[in-house]
Amino acid sequence: MAGLQPSRTVLPNGVTLLTKQTRKTPAVTISLTLRCGSVADPSDGPGTAHLLSRVIDRGTADRTAADIADALDNRGISVSVSASRLFFSLVCTCLAEDFEAVLDLLGEIIMSPIVPEDELATRKSLVATSLRQDEDSPAVLAVERCLALLYGPDHAYGRPIKGTIESVNALTRGRLLAFHGARFAPGQLVAIVVGDVEESRVEACAGEVFGDWKASVHDVPALRAADAPSSRRFVTIPMMNKAQTDIAYGFVSIARSDPSYYAYTLMNNVLGQYALGGRLGDSIRERQGMAYYVSSSFDASTIPGPMLIRAGVAAANVERAIASIDEELQTIRKTGVTGRELAESRQYLVGSMPRSLETNAGIVAFLQNAEFFGLGLDHDTRLPTLLTMVTIDEVNAAAEALDPGRATIVVAGPYLQE
Repeated sequence: MAGLQPSRTVLPNGVTLLTKQTRKTPAVTISLTLRCGSVADPSDGPGTAHLLSRVIDRGTADRTAADIADALDNRGISVSVSASRLFFSLVCTCLAEDFEAVLDLLGEIIMSPIVPEDELATRKSLVATSLRQDEDSPAVLAVERCLALLYGPDHAYGRPIKGTIESVNALTRGRLLAFHGARFAPGQLVAIVVGDVEESRVEACAGEVFGDWKASVHDVPALRAADAPSSRRFVTIPMMNKAQTDIAYGFVSIARSDPSYYAYTLMNNVLGQYALGGRLGDSIRERQGMAYYVSSSFDASTIPGPMLIRAGVAAANVERAIASIDEELQTIRKTGVTGRELAESRQYLVGSMPRSLETNAGIVAFLQNAEFFGLGLDHDTRLPTLLTMVTIDEVNAAAEALDPGRATIVVAGPYLQE
């Protein structure tokens, strides 16, 4: 298997450049990602990275918001700017012939935003509206409260990515620019370019755009691991005007560097992802007909990340749904997965990887994950073997961590605990 075989170059100032030439279409996907998502928010400024992501493209030292919009509209492209817990990203797809001009524009947005006051006021209003919508969503509130309980409200994983209305209203232009100055630096940037453009052309253009950028990060707080809860906790958020109740049932799991990562991946697939939602979906949704949706996921990060089981049910089915989750977890801990489940999950995960790499955007996402977690340029060729090497005993050992007696459960919706 030849694999992706991307090229990797580090510019003298520290910018990491990953390039993969593809010739399927005359297009190029560009991703500029910095290691400064919401985990880098100041402790007194939750939502800083998110708000900056909403306003960073609204003016630079050399271009107004209208100039930027015209440059994009004239080429028929749009830029997606986002801030997750770990990353701050600008991503867009353009024609190969426009590559240099677009990379120059994206670089300018990253390196020299000015955050105009009028644009900031508009974007703060939009973020506030989004936060009010979140406050009215049982699904969002259940997950956010569950994470706050698992990690603590002062931990980077326990705070909402968007912050709160109060914290966002308190953010000023000066604070956003100070955050940019402290967190945005060449050594934090991973630029990924995938598409119909030669590697030499990408390297030359990246050198022109980023070569003179000089900045360093400072005042970076350490991201500490959280202690896993030792007892079961149950919290309700009554929202009596809603039609559906949402359940977030969570644990602190493992870090991405943990040797059991691939065992957890297979276990999680059996439990709540494969086919129509794994064992959870088969039991709670298909056989019992209780859930509108049910699934499990885990977010292994630089620290042990959360593993969440989520379900949407009618209020009358809350106790039965939680009891069924408890039962499925006790069963998988007691009897483990079957050989057939393990084989089918391996086949599914290995078989789905080539499909995820069929597009330039899919390759970009894969390379970003591999670079950030130090998985190597050949991770795509090694991944099938890494999954195949996992034994059934290792998967079952991963399942033993899912003790219902140590679960944190949040129910939000038209439900009152008796």
